[in-house]
Amino acid sequence: MDAVFKALADPTLRLLLDRLREHNGQTLGELCERLGMARQSVTQHLDILVRANLVIVVRRGRERLHYLNPTPIHEIAERWISRFEQPRLRAISAIKSQAEEYAMTNQMLSVPTEEYAVTNQMPTYIYATYIRAGAEQVWQALTDADLTARYWAHANVSDWQPGSTWEHRRVDGSGPVDIVGRVIEAEPPTRLVITFAEPGDEPPGGPSIVTFLVEPHHDIVRLTVTHENLADQAMLSGISYGWPAVLANLKSLLETGEVLPGVWETPRTNA
Repeated sequence: MDAVFKALADPTLRLLLDRLREHNGQTLGELCERLGMARQSVTQHLDILVRANLVIVVRRGRERLHYLNPTPIHEIAERWISRFEQPRLRAISAIKSQAEEYAMTNQMLSVPTEEYAVTNQMPTYIYATYIRAGAEQVWQALTDADLTARYWAHANVSDWQPGSTWEHRRVDGSGPVDIVGRVIEAEPPTRLVITFAEPGDEPPGGPSIVTFLVEPHHDIVRLTVTHENLADQAMLSGISYGWPAVLANLKSLLETGEVLPGVWETPRTNA
């Protein structure tokens, strides 16, 4: 956590994170252009942010895309803020968000067509967390219906073979299937790629795609979830609330044997 505080104390590194917050998934060249800095300087700054786990690098063909990772900041908030000040801070944040949304609405009225096309691209969400467990344990937690029922409140049911279907079934006795999809890739215990959509829903751009990447390192693993081809900002907002809760519960279950109390009852905010 020292590396996180050190990185956040540097104004240049904060500026780089702000640029990724504005437009996530940029190449090195795009960041250099937006920051007006030399490639060597940006590369050095990115290395610091990657070591602090504040930035994740995803390879797409020959490109290296850089994504903001909110996990370390979320953990700081959970450790020092949520227990004591969350209700008051939520109220303040709600007021701030409403003011910003009003300002943004007014600004968007005069946004040039070319700039709006960039901000209106299909959004992508990435979240990474470190888990003290083996890769096989994490894989089992992702694919075993009984385990997913414990930390996700849904049983993920499939044989997890490429081409097979999968279902996200409620376990509260009501019976409905909330999410369905197809297994695109399955490489136990390190990589699982699935489609993700509501039953009967056929978005014009196709279903969203979730990739689970399990990277072992000694007695821990890094689990990275990439959710791409999202239909719109509303879907991005929804999964941005859901994935941190799911992965925090999974991590707690594997490390302690218990899920987090009341994680699905936590009030949702726009912060």
